[in-house]
Amino acid sequence: MDLHKENHPTSSTSTSTSTPTPKQNPTSKIPYNYWQINAPPSSIYHPSHASFSSSSKECPPFLLRTVLPPKDLITISTPNHLYKLDTWPEVVQRVRENKLADFQRTPADMWRYLEFCYNIKQEWKGGVKEFILTRRLKWEWPGPVVAKGTGFYEGCEERGDVKILWNDWPYGIDERIVHLVVWTKFELEDDPATGDLTDEARGEIDEYVKMTFGGKVPEEHIIWFKNWAHIKSVKAVEHFHVMLFDPDPEFVKEITNGDVPLGIIQTK
Repeated sequence: MDLHKENHPTSSTSTSTSTPTPKQNPTSKIPYNYWQINAPPSSIYHPSHASFSSSSKECPPFLLRTVLPPKDLITISTPNHLYKLDTWPEVVQRVRENKLADFQRTPADMWRYLEFCYNIKQEWKGGVKEFILTRRLKWEWPGPVVAKGTGFYEGCEERGDVKILWNDWPYGIDERIVHLVVWTKFELEDDPATGDLTDEARGEIDEYVKMTFGGKVPEEHIIWFKNWAHIKSVKAVEHFHVMLFDPDPEFVKEITNGDVPLGIIQTK
């Protein structure tokens, strides 16, 4: 079974998107205090917070209408309990149809994710790229990331050319689905004509995924994808995503070297 079967559009413009059309204009019904709907209790923007004040009633800079795409604005304005998590069959179908832009975080996670990214950009000179390379991957900074070998090869993780970590801010999916990110020091080649992976790169990734995860997780419980450039949240460091349905927690702990996603750490 091919772990990454999909229909490949001929250009990035044919990729599915959840951005509403002007005719629909659902954002016109967004509540005036939309930023409070999913504010975590620990935030000063939550009405029950001890430090909630008149200034807290103003929209935080990372949630302003002028900076949020319509899709994110709608998500933030949706009460978290109304959000429906994607099932495993829905995840598999979405990846196979290459409708990657339809993935989204739960409203509560989206709120915390946008705040996190905003704070990172304020605190780190090199922004998200510096944070990812130094704090999460512990790779070179500043300067170019240089691989010790070429492409995927036996022992590439041990030599530091590939690192598997949890997705810090996973999508709104069934809680039994483990969402990992495979970071590489080498380029995963895209076809400039389509913006999608070349057939050769896709084959190399597919073989790596089978070799790395296939022996521990049933093939029908594995799916992988690489986001199109225009929907990547981290554009400066090469990576692709792997989702596993209900894998052995010990295997996940081993493959990630005990990594813990930042989304969980931030809630403690």
